[in-house]
Amino acid sequence: MAKKYIHHTLEEYVDALSRKTPVPGGGSAAALTASVAAALLSMVANYSIGKTSSKAAGKGIERVLHKSEHLRKQFLEFVDLDAQAYLRVVQSRGAALKERRMALKEARKVPLKVCRLCYQAVRLTPILVEQGNKHLLSDVEVAVELLEAAFNAALINVRINQG
Repeated sequence: MAKKYIHHTLEEYVDALSRKTPVPGGGSAAALTASVAAALLSMVANYSIGKTSSKAAGKGIERVLHKSEHLRKQFLEFVDLDAQAYLRVVQSRGAALKERRMALKEARKVPLKVCRLCYQAVRLTPILVEQGNKHLLSDVEVAVELLEAAFNAALINVRINQG
């Protein structure tokens, strides 16, 4: 089983990422990037709660916060799950073709989930743009850019794990 990277410091994780080892790699980095983006959305929502023009807008911001926090935690789990899945691909080299294909199929699942959840996260942004703290619009924009990058990186991993 791969290490639990989410329990490491950022410095330790980035150091592990730089090494000549199969994991962590691009899929894990994509998940971490998406988690950072979701954290930015949470930050904007936290700053915006209690400062909206209406009660309904406040409820909308609270829903965004709840959802972005849920996504942030899921993305963090995927940092490790992607590494574990890819490690099984590496370990299947030289194994029977059926076993190798199964490992590749499993390795596609995490980045596919990252793609789906990036899409969900981007869908949270309109309410932050419309009703969130206007001083933090750049943070929402950065989150969207990071989510797009994470989506594209995860999609690359889906394609490469087609086998």
